[in-house]
Amino acid sequence: MGDINLFPLFLSFRIALTAAILGLVIGVPIAYFLSKGRGKVVDFVDTLTNLPVILPPTVLGYYLLVLLGRQSPIGKFIENTFGTMIVFTPKGAIIAATVVSIPYLIKSSKTAFLEVNEDYLNAARLLGRTELNIFFTLVMPMAWRGIVAGITMSFARALGDFGATLMVSGSIPNKTMTMPIAIYDALQAGNKDMANLLVIIMTSIALIVLFIINILESKMKKG
Repeated sequence: MGDINLFPLFLSFRIALTAAILGLVIGVPIAYFLSKGRGKVVDFVDTLTNLPVILPPTVLGYYLLVLLGRQSPIGKFIENTFGTMIVFTPKGAIIAATVVSIPYLIKSSKTAFLEVNEDYLNAARLLGRTELNIFFTLVMPMAWRGIVAGITMSFARALGDFGATLMVSGSIPNKTMTMPIAIYDALQAGNKDMANLLVIIMTSIALIVLFIINILESKMKKG
């Protein structure tokens, strides 16, 4: 089989894991807000969070490139303040992966929050519990399956992103080359061993993710 560079595999896992964690921190509060709020602001935020699902990945990557590039106000600020760039770095890949994957976590978490029985929450309020306490002691334990399913889907989506990641971070060997990009490059170079290995790994991960999601959805229906 020859020498196979596994750097894209490890980089993709690191990026996907980081994106899933960022999605959890950012997406769960957004999902809870969307599940409780009403009005035009909520509708606008809901539309905005679903936009990455609709937009072609290359278009989304272009927007991120314009927003975070060295010539943009944000890109200049980050480079002048922290001495680092976002585009064509693993940081850019993490941001791109987070943006394309977070809608799946938000949607799943929002659905889980909507299924939480309000009677329990109202009873807790009557007992003098704070909203923050209610969220962490009642809402999260009752909605955890939907949140975990969202994290799983988010991780898988981040792991498999190609277009947006390529636009923002490029395809630099041993620096920003993720698994999907490596598969494309391997096919272009005629390296079937690398392409076959990465395809098998990603297919296996997809099957595992679907299996986990099906189990969680079954438990949610029984619960």
